Amino acid sequence: MTELVAVLAGIGLAAACGFRIFLPLFIASLAIQTGIDGFGGFSLSGLHGNDMVWLGTTPVTIALGVATALEIGAYYIPWLDNALDTIATPAAMIAGTLVSFAFLPGVLDDSFVKWIAAAIVGGGTAGIVQSGSVALRGASSATTGGFGNWIVATVEAVGSVIAATLSVFLPLIAGVLGILLAVFMLRKFLAFRGHMKAPAAN
Repeated sequence: MTELVAVLAGIGLAAACGFRIFLPLFIASLAIQTGIDGFGGFSLSGLHGNDMVWLGTTPVTIALGVATALEIGAYYIPWLDNALDTIATPAAMIAGTLVSFAFLPGVLDDSFVKWIAAAIVGGGTAGIVQSGSVALRGASSATTGGFGNWIVATVEAVGSVIAATLSVFLPLIAGVLGILLAVFMLRKFLAFRGHMKAPAAN
């Protein structure tokens, strides 16, 4: 049960990385520092026993906090938010892979298999959520000239905080919501891509 909870927590954090790259890692790092226990006997502080020990170190927590503040602020600058989208998707997938890998060592023993699983589950979830986020921002830019993007940015930041916090305290719920969010965002992305191709077909 604890292993399943850990995997679901990783999925929840990966989904949060799809909204904001550094914020979920920052919250996870803070949780490790404070030794917070989650529902079902799961504890992020237990990650000190695996390859991701660096995530709970003070310098990393500070660096992630600064990166989080800069990332959130950047998305409130018109047009810079769209420019960030060009690197946000691969970066989100990397972050999702890293944070998922942190939760898999208790489940899988082979390091190579763990990285593959983390890339598929965590990287895939983060990439799908981020792609949907890009689609929503693209639609906002097209309809408001980019001036309504701050609303999207705020919703994304709040969503990332909620998803990451739930992953720490209620990982079972966070994992299920992360999966549902990925499905929802995938549908939004496909709908946006279809809408963009429609004028070209005409």
